[in-house]
Amino acid sequence: MDPKLSKSLGAFLFGIAVNVISMVLPMTGLEVPELFARIILFISLFVMLTGLVLTVVPSWESLAKLKMIWSMEGAFAYLLAIALAQIATLGIHPVWGMTVYIIILIALVLHSALTSRQVYHQLLLSFSLVPLIRIISLSMPLAGIPQLWWYPIIYAPLLVAALQVTRLLGYSWGEIGFKVRGISIQLAIALTGFGFGLAEFFILTDEARATGVILGKTPLLAGFLLMVTTGFVEEVIFRGVLQRSAVETLGGWWGLVYVSLLFAIAPVSQWIHRSLLDIVFVFVVAMFFGWVVKKTGSLFGVTLAHGIANIVLFLVAPALF
Repeated sequence: MDPKLSKSLGAFLFGIAVNVISMVLPMTGLEVPELFARIILFISLFVMLTGLVLTVVPSWESLAKLKMIWSMEGAFAYLLAIALAQIATLGIHPVWGMTVYIIILIALVLHSALTSRQVYHQLLLSFSLVPLIRIISLSMPLAGIPQLWWYPIIYAPLLVAALQVTRLLGYSWGEIGFKVRGISIQLAIALTGFGFGLAEFFILTDEARATGVILGKTPLLAGFLLMVTTGFVEEVIFRGVLQRSAVETLGGWWGLVYVSLLFAIAPVSQWIHRSLLDIVFVFVVAMFFGWVVKKTGSLFGVTLAHGIANIVLFLVAPALF
């Protein structure tokens, strides 16, 4: 076996082993601090995914590319900072987490303004949407408001921010996927949402059922809001603005990996349940969505697939199973 391939495969297996240990320790009756468990989860996930990616990369020239990407204006350092902010939010206190997110946001805006290269400016400015997601979700006064209406309250300002970043970066609507190419292909892509939603339901069954009890009271309205918010707005941010800038800066393959890792790490639900399987699942789905958008240039199919997946996850599957 190629020595480089052996090391990458070893990193992948090591990540799995560390994660298994982190899950087995609580079963032994030993007290494992919550923050420590989340740190172990992140380290094992990062090592495992890195090893997996390097194992399947078609050319070892990509290793040199990875080293270059790591040094590209701190692109991966910001990715790690987002993960640490998640740990601070859930393992220490939401106020600490929001403080870290605010620091990241300020750093990104200043860094994007000071960098001398246009492509780095674009990536850093588009990345600022990610800490903004968490700042808005953590700071909104949602107590007393029905959970159904949390979605438009949180996602409306995010859509405005995404469109403003699009304008500042000079992207056209078509460049971030606002076009339809091959309607039959896009509809076929949309159908994958049923499978993705059902698969994630069996990974996050308890959470899905709990949310389904709330959203299921008004299923039609809930389905529409899930499609518009988690479907449309998240795809505009991640596969539209972020992927466009990441691919231009990091290259096609690594741009997709970068945005997919970010998409897998950013959602808070996987960290609450400490489900490695769900984080890996979301990463794989994000890679598929990113590849589809890269090939077709359209957000239409993945937006429908994403929305359908969440509708199945929170509304359809809990009613059937």
